[in-house]
Amino acid sequence: MMELPESYLLSNQITKALSGKMISTIEVLRTPHKFAFFKGDNIQAYPELLEGKTIQGACFRGGMLEIDTEDAMIIFSDGVTPRYYTDRTQFPQNHQFALYFDDETAMICSIRMYGFIQVCRKGESTEEYYVSSLTKPNPLTDEFTYDYFRNLYPANKSISAKAFLATEQRIPGLGNGVLQDILWDAGIDPRYKLTEEDEAVFHTLYDSLRKMIRKMCEDGGRDTEQDLYGNPGGYVSQLSKKSLGEPCMKCGTLIHKAAYMGGTVYFCEHCQKRESGKA
Repeated sequence: MMELPESYLLSNQITKALSGKMISTIEVLRTPHKFAFFKGDNIQAYPELLEGKTIQGACFRGGMLEIDTEDAMIIFSDGVTPRYYTDRTQFPQNHQFALYFDDETAMICSIRMYGFIQVCRKGESTEEYYVSSLTKPNPLTDEFTYDYFRNLYPANKSISAKAFLATEQRIPGLGNGVLQDILWDAGIDPRYKLTEEDEAVFHTLYDSLRKMIRKMCEDGGRDTEQDLYGNPGGYVSQLSKKSLGEPCMKCGTLIHKAAYMGGTVYFCEHCQKRESGKA
């Protein structure tokens, strides 16, 4: 699923590869998909908004990818997987959204599990997660200070490290995938219950969050995801389905997984503490 490292990478690749290309034709839902969700103007309005328009560039909005033309924008999130093709003979036949350019290249998108696509005029998206990403600093910026991070924690509550970092859109673009390595680096189990008194833990979380997200972006996204050309990211994920049962890179203990909060968490039982004061 697309999270901040992937939206960051894709926005840079799209800006470099597609800027200046004119959209000649678009195609929506060539292959039906039960969990392909389209928002904004209805699908029938997409050609009028996009055809004949030129790609101006792209930017990342938390875990969402925004692609801009002169007066419209396209927003992708979740399991939308864009690919750029320069050879017509390689265009896939099954897809949910496609932009065909006047130079006979194309960006063709398929959806894994579920995905969100919106096409609308610039500045007119009211989608909650998109608006949230515009109003909150992301961890790559100087505005994402420790004080800002610390104040995200809900007062008078005790919630887990995973619930704090990856729910309620507190930090747009930080989801269950990116979360795993942040907590591994911090030495904290996803199920660790935070309290207001855990000031040292908050500092550790903040430092690891900033460091790991920056590294994932600089390395070209996670190796569990793919870029605009179908290549895996250059950042080697320490905790993912790929590492399950493999030795922890810090201590050699085998990586475990557990079901938690409606998803799967991966962890090292030796390196990551689950209870206050314990490793």
